Amino acid sequence: MAEVARLGFSAAPAVRWLAEEARLKFVADPFGLWRDGRLYLFVEAYDYRSRHGIIEVIELDGAFSPVRRSVVLREPWHLSYPHVFEADGQVWMLPEAHRSGALTLYRAAAFPNVWEPVARLKLDTPAIDATPFRHGGLWWLAYSPTGPQRWKQGRLHLAFAERLSGPWRLHPGNPVRNNLASSRPGGTVWIEDAMPVLPVQDCTLTYGGAIRQLKFLRLDPDRFEAEASAPLAPPSDVGRYAMGLHTLSAAGSVTLFDVKRIDRSLWPSRREAASCAS
Repeated sequence: MAEVARLGFSAAPAVRWLAEEARLKFVADPFGLWRDGRLYLFVEAYDYRSRHGIIEVIELDGAFSPVRRSVVLREPWHLSYPHVFEADGQVWMLPEAHRSGALTLYRAAAFPNVWEPVARLKLDTPAIDATPFRHGGLWWLAYSPTGPQRWKQGRLHLAFAERLSGPWRLHPGNPVRNNLASSRPGGTVWIEDAMPVLPVQDCTLTYGGAIRQLKFLRLDPDRFEAEASAPLAPPSDVGRYAMGLHTLSAAGSVTLFDVKRIDRSLWPSRREAASCAS
């Protein structure tokens, strides 16, 4: 039994999909930035034969047609969840790399292809799917801890700092959430009514089975309160790729997401799909 999905994107009103990956490969965890009328889609590219993920960029033109694809980050350890964002006049990437034992912040030396490590963010655990955002004059990180699978999929930790490079302080309420339905980060934070909203994975039935919106009601260095929405439905035209909505992120007016299906005929193939809908 294998998880299989497909890389795609959309401009309103319909979702559009890119060609499927080759067998035993998948792409997932889409994050994007616009530059000069082009959308740069950063993804995890995984090969089941090496059991190793690298970070690739797929360049889409203004009509959302792919024009170029290249590897932008490769390390001795597995990489995924390439959260790219802009701050302080620079472009940054904070990829998930907990198997390295650290969380490393990268800066674009030459966007989009050249990235240099600039800081190791010191936390209580090698963070999983670390998601940075600003609130109340501070930088915040939402992440899941390493440990048993139940922790990786069902606990949410927070840390805060005055500067992106740290030093980072742990929220005293950690883990601020402890349930499989709405804890593990799953995309970029947006602001609603002056409060952050974090996409979180619903892993109740399967890893990345759905996305919920976690609306922060109170967030400061001493307190945390939030409520989760019902699971979001995947696009209506996913067809057989309806077994999970795993990531939800924003690139301007475009929303990126990935979905999956289960294929019992493959070993051990999963081809995750990244999609974007505006």
